[in-house]
Amino acid sequence: MAIVAADLVWVLISSALVLFMLPGLALFYGGMVRRKNVLSSMMHSFVAMGIMTIEWVVIGYSLAFGDGNWFIGSLDHAFLRGIDLYSVSGTIPTYAFVVFQGMFAVITPALISGAIVGRAKFSSYIAFIALWGLIVYAPVCHWVWGGGFLTGEALDFAGGTVVHITSGISSLAILVFLGKRKGYGLDSIKPHNVTLTLLGTGLLWFGWFGFNAGSALAANEVASLAFITTFVAPAAAGLSWMAIEWMHTGKPTALGFATGILAGLVVITPAAGFVTPMAAIIMGLIAGVICYEAVMLKGKLGYDDSLDAFGVHGVGGITGAILTGVFASVGATGLLLGNSHQLFLQVEGVILTIVYSVVCTLLIGVVLQKTIGFKVSESEENIGLDKTQHGEAAYNI
Repeated sequence: MAIVAADLVWVLISSALVLFMLPGLALFYGGMVRRKNVLSSMMHSFVAMGIMTIEWVVIGYSLAFGDGNWFIGSLDHAFLRGIDLYSVSGTIPTYAFVVFQGMFAVITPALISGAIVGRAKFSSYIAFIALWGLIVYAPVCHWVWGGGFLTGEALDFAGGTVVHITSGISSLAILVFLGKRKGYGLDSIKPHNVTLTLLGTGLLWFGWFGFNAGSALAANEVASLAFITTFVAPAAAGLSWMAIEWMHTGKPTALGFATGILAGLVVITPAAGFVTPMAAIIMGLIAGVICYEAVMLKGKLGYDDSLDAFGVHGVGGITGAILTGVFASVGATGLLLGNSHQLFLQVEGVILTIVYSVVCTLLIGVVLQKTIGFKVSESEENIGLDKTQHGEAAYNI
């Protein structure tokens, strides 16, 4: 198939937009932590740009998209072997496809860092995301997009299952090895700079247009649909989160509205090119309420998901994947159009992804715990990870 210049330009722009989400994520998370852990938190996002990029081109892409079996790809394209300047995937050069998909591989493990900030060794985090990218991300990516057993079955337009369920569920699982932050539930652990989080929210939403609309892999009507659904769903989710928080606490918070927007971005990701704008608004309204309740559940159950990676990405991803099976009406049909089987396939994909992600994350955690350890010492946690892990301070005042 011949290369279409417009498609190539759109995919390259979208790739850059997705990479721009990493600084957005760093600001979003960095503003939510205590001052002594700002750089440590932001480094979790930035170092993924180094580790996961190299891993992806060396072996990750081949495991995800190489011809393999129902479970995993092959090593045929390790080190990008067999791909050159003239290789084509659809209507774009294969190099462009490798880059676009690589951006997803970069940001996904960085999302997990939101659950572990303030208490994980930096060296262990690096080892964790490198192993997780190969053992969890690459296989699930192959299942859904690379020709595996869920390809063409479970609908996932831009990564509700591949990105958000895997990272969100793994965020919860890894807490088994890290426990709670010192003083959690006793001391007031407040965000040190919500303005950074608001700025990060805006950058994430901006980059998410490439994340979702770019997944059409073409400059066409489907990309336009994904663009507008990515426009309206987070708006609706931010408003519904704000409304329920206002009713529960008496005040609408900036942090709450920002988190609601993120929940809406997550929920629309698997459905972006499959649902109408009106359905996207409904999905956003539902996501704001469900993710708010999921975050509130954290306090009741007592687990310390520092920055709500599970409550937003895990629960939001699950909600989005299931609702895609309900509202799909463009290029696929869901429950509302009489296709109950699609809803079954969505639930099946969710369950399998949850089980696989949890088991593999726990295994990786066990290995790291028994070798290099995972959690910093109590004294290091008290001092802060900026100084103990990086020898720096965010604010030299």
